[in-house]
Amino acid sequence: MSKRLRYTLTLLLLLLITITISKLLEIRREKNAIEPILDPVVIEKTISKKYVTINDTIPIARYFDFMDSLVAVHESKTPYQLSEHILVKSNSWIIDTLAHTDYYNMMQRDSFVYNQQRMIVFQPRDSIIIPDSLEACTISEHFDKIRIDINLPEYKLRVYKDSLLLSTYPIRIGQNRIKYLKMGDRFTDLRTKQGNGMVIEYRRNPDFYNPVTGTQFFRTRRDDGKTTLMPQIPWIVTEINGIRNGQLIHPTTNPKSLGKAYSNGCIGVKESDAWRIYYQCPIGTEIVIRYNLKVIDDNGAEVLLKDIYQISP
Repeated sequence: MSKRLRYTLTLLLLLLITITISKLLEIRREKNAIEPILDPVVIEKTISKKYVTINDTIPIARYFDFMDSLVAVHESKTPYQLSEHILVKSNSWIIDTLAHTDYYNMMQRDSFVYNQQRMIVFQPRDSIIIPDSLEACTISEHFDKIRIDINLPEYKLRVYKDSLLLSTYPIRIGQNRIKYLKMGDRFTDLRTKQGNGMVIEYRRNPDFYNPVTGTQFFRTRRDDGKTTLMPQIPWIVTEINGIRNGQLIHPTTNPKSLGKAYSNGCIGVKESDAWRIYYQCPIGTEIVIRYNLKVIDDNGAEVLLKDIYQISP
């Protein structure tokens, strides 16, 4: 083979290599143009989910302090605003555990509980997930779409995500009367107020006072005639029509009163339902309390409800 031929072949080989490299670079540029560049935070989410192992026994009496400490420790380690509600939403078994502490649920299992605060929520070796950024963002967006709808004469509280019905709970409402309440030192219309508002705060370890007498109490007589200590279950504080009138959503220890105008104005729910509503509805959740006598039943038929407050024209 002559030198000129070898030289020509070498040039052709170099040209072929150059063309091949150019094509590879072009394909890579096109691929990058099609696929979005991942944000560092998004990349972090794929490795930031953590599992925390519990090393102690946590009863209800210590539950909220424990959750607060867990959030405080891990909040600085997450690229999002970690909260108790996000944490529990990511670990839904916690809600079930708390709901099962309902006195009447326990009695159905032949277990009498005098002091609910001693019941165990977490045990050693239980594991809690600290959600990654993507899951936390999804949960936050979910909470932003939650709203509470209460129809007083129907005795129902509904939780919606946009227009999707998530849950329906039986309730009791305020009595149709005016009565003197020592706590307010005035005659008070006990009817539950209608209007629009929101959840503004919680009382996670409430004190218990009889609004009629103003005296504090610590025990309750159950529907079965037995006496127990008052359970520690969060109360939801509402603001309706821009007014904070003490109208709460809270558990009743006497579920036989559900479906009745029985309270001093608050909205009462089952103990188990109170836990579920608390974790479904974070602070800022919108609330509508209405008085609609005409409703549609499960069969699609129109039903006219009893005018319990006698306000229908």
